[in-house]
Amino acid sequence: MTALRPLLIVPSVLPADFGRLSDEVKELVEAGVDRIQWDVMDGNFVPNLTFGPDVIAAARAATDTPFEAHLMIVEPDRFLGQYVDAGCELIIVHAEACPHLHRTLARIRDLGARSGVALNPHTPAHVVEHVLEETDLVLAMTVNPGFGGQAYIASVEPKIATLRRMIDDSGLPIELEVDGGITDTTIAGAAAAGADVFISGSWLYGHQAGKAAGVELLRAVAIESAGLS
Repeated sequence: MTALRPLLIVPSVLPADFGRLSDEVKELVEAGVDRIQWDVMDGNFVPNLTFGPDVIAAARAATDTPFEAHLMIVEPDRFLGQYVDAGCELIIVHAEACPHLHRTLARIRDLGARSGVALNPHTPAHVVEHVLEETDLVLAMTVNPGFGGQAYIASVEPKIATLRRMIDDSGLPIELEVDGGITDTTIAGAAAAGADVFISGSWLYGHQAGKAAGVELLRAVAIESAGLS
């Protein structure tokens, strides 16, 4: 990893108060986050239900900070346009939910958004090998998706390192994101393995000194662990 690649801290709004999402978004922006992730769950691909596009659109006016939609849903192609229209600049789909992944990622770009592909913990890195040219971000899940507050799966770190090498070898400006159980301790292993975007939800919301202090701490540990300090 080089200093030319920024390390980004991105909160999941899954632990937020859903009754005041616009205010929650403003508070996250004031805390210094780099963008905001919306965990979209359909009760089918994962056993939970969360945000539809109208909910995200309602919060979009609260900030100019970029939104990313992590679509943990079956048949994501049916809904891509709705989440782009809701104001999400980055759309992440799961490789496991896309039988025609190349086409899905190309469609996201055609809609004017950046494309991302997520891999569940058990899904090998080589699944994305032949779609890197259509991909702006690869997300290595460090928990099984569907619920917040889960424990970080450290055994994913070798896969993160493999993805880092694949991306670097491609020469493409692809971000490598991790999501699940990211805290001030677990972020170290993910950063050392080569991740450069870090999703934090439960830990960040529960940080005793507040969200801004949590963002600062996560960023500092990631920079040090990546060898950029």
